[in-house]
Amino acid sequence: MSSSPPTVIQAAGQLSAHLKSLRKALGLTQAELGQRIGVKQVRVADIERDPGSISVEQLLEVLHALNARLLLARNGTYAPASSNAAVKAKEPGPSW
Repeated sequence: MSSSPPTVIQAAGQLSAHLKSLRKALGLTQAELGQRIGVKQVRVADIERDPGSISVEQLLEVLHALNARLLLARNGTYAPASSNAAVKAKEPGPSW
C-alpha cells in the first residue's frame, strides 16, 4: 500500500476539493460514499460543497470511509510517525 504525502489544508474550500478528490481516487460515487457512512447522496454532496457544515466527529467518519486520516501538526513540524509509534484510533460508528 503506497502512501501519499500529507496535504496541507488551510481553508474550507481546500478541504472541499480534497474530500472530492479522495472519493474519486477510490472510484466511489457520492451515493457509494453515502452508503459507507450511512447518509444519502444529497448529504455527501452537501459535505463536499461545505465541509464546515459537519462536526469533527462526522469529518473523521468521512475520512475513515475514504481511507484517509486527519493529522494535526504545528507549522513546519510535520514528520511522519514510525509505524510502531502510531496510535490506532477508534473506528467511528454511524451517528448521523
